[in-house]
Amino acid sequence: MTRRAAVAAGSAGAAGAAVDLLRAGGNAFDAVVAAGFAAAVSEPGLTSLGGGGFLMARPAGGQPRVLDFFVDAPGHGHSGAELEPHFVGVTVQFTGAEQVFYVGAGSVAVPGCLSGYLAAHRSWGSRPLAEVVAPAQRLARDGVALEPTQATVLGLLADILTLSDEGSQVFAPTGSLPHAGDLVRNVDYADFLDRVTSGEVTGFDSPAVAAGLLDRIQAGGGPLTRADLAGYRPVERTPLTAQYGGNLLVTNPPPSFGGSIVVEALADLDRMGPYADDAARVVATTRALDTATQAQKRRRQASSSRGTTHISVVDAEGNLAALTTSNGSCSGVFAPGTGVQLNNVMGESDLHPDGFHATVPGTRIGSMMAPSLLELADGRVVAMGSGGSERIRSALTQVVVNLVDRRLPLADAILAPRVHDDGRAVQVEPGLSDRALAGLAELRPVNCWSSRSLYFGGTHGVVLHPDGHVEAAGDPRRDGAAVVVDL
Repeated sequence: MTRRAAVAAGSAGAAGAAVDLLRAGGNAFDAVVAAGFAAAVSEPGLTSLGGGGFLMARPAGGQPRVLDFFVDAPGHGHSGAELEPHFVGVTVQFTGAEQVFYVGAGSVAVPGCLSGYLAAHRSWGSRPLAEVVAPAQRLARDGVALEPTQATVLGLLADILTLSDEGSQVFAPTGSLPHAGDLVRNVDYADFLDRVTSGEVTGFDSPAVAAGLLDRIQAGGGPLTRADLAGYRPVERTPLTAQYGGNLLVTNPPPSFGGSIVVEALADLDRMGPYADDAARVVATTRALDTATQAQKRRRQASSSRGTTHISVVDAEGNLAALTTSNGSCSGVFAPGTGVQLNNVMGESDLHPDGFHATVPGTRIGSMMAPSLLELADGRVVAMGSGGSERIRSALTQVVVNLVDRRLPLADAILAPRVHDDGRAVQVEPGLSDRALAGLAELRPVNCWSSRSLYFGGTHGVVLHPDGHVEAAGDPRRDGAAVVVDL
């Protein structure tokens, strides 16, 4: 019998890195970490070793755990005026609107991805670290063809990505940003990973990195300190669980809040159902999400970081991994000599409802990210997650409803039209019935989009069937790559 594994990711480069590890005998955790390192090259506007994230890990026959390596608030040793934000304001032009993003050294939170990937590899990996990072190094040295979604993201963030000389060298070496299909290289990043695999660098607090990084941040007025870097630790947490329609959802627990919103919305749906038809279910799902979101806001929790991506893996032994990471909107600041762009989470106004730098140094920042497992009553287990800022809650809830209530295959559950209530209007993808649209219009004004869009998130998932059969589905809204691997 052929043994199979499956991968779903936000780019072909990230998926290919995971496939390489699986074919080399690695497990799902080797593969997902390899994909995380590679996504920093193939999805450079969304993720980086200088950002943060979460890994949902379920070893075969074991209990699921969440590894939280999202960012911490910086500023140990500072007080008062020293914690006042020093930002660079960059105006980003979206279709029909513009928004000011706050970037620069003052926007950088304590990074977590590098520490998180290394911790995950130590805890659950099976292959040498050099093998795990090798696919990312090949992409960084040889170049990766930029996919359409990534080209769009880079175009939006152009003024941020080229704030520094390092950024210009990576993203605009010829004087202009790359287009879809153009190669993107990051040789400094490939060389930096050599220092990681040799043990010279074990985190951003390593002397080989910390001095240059802190000089760069402090020259720009940022509050990040040596104590912040030295004190950072990934945290292993017990997942949040909830029943929905006789099925078990396992998701990201507090202090992050995305999983809690999804759980509260599904609990409301369970109480209100069953539903007469799909139109009634769409309206009820939107209403339940709004109720859960408003409850979160009353708790004065933050909203969400913007640039986000996701990777899901299942291996032939039944290990499952779901990894969601973010670099915010990027800071434009690089750790010198590393090719690593740092996050701008301290400049994301939605994440700081009490004001910029009001958070106590060392506090783990909240997040909408919610890598999840759905254990279905028929024995299937789905590993999934989504990018998409505040739309993560809507995307994941609707995929769960599509899998459980509508009994759709994973690919169809992901492809189905999405709805997102942004508090001012209900944003709607094409494909809903007139009855559904009329019901949504009773909640808020409805804005009907002409096509599917990356705005509505990027949900990538894999399925493990009771007989060992696997499947994968990537979200076409974000160039999702899905691969079933014969081993």
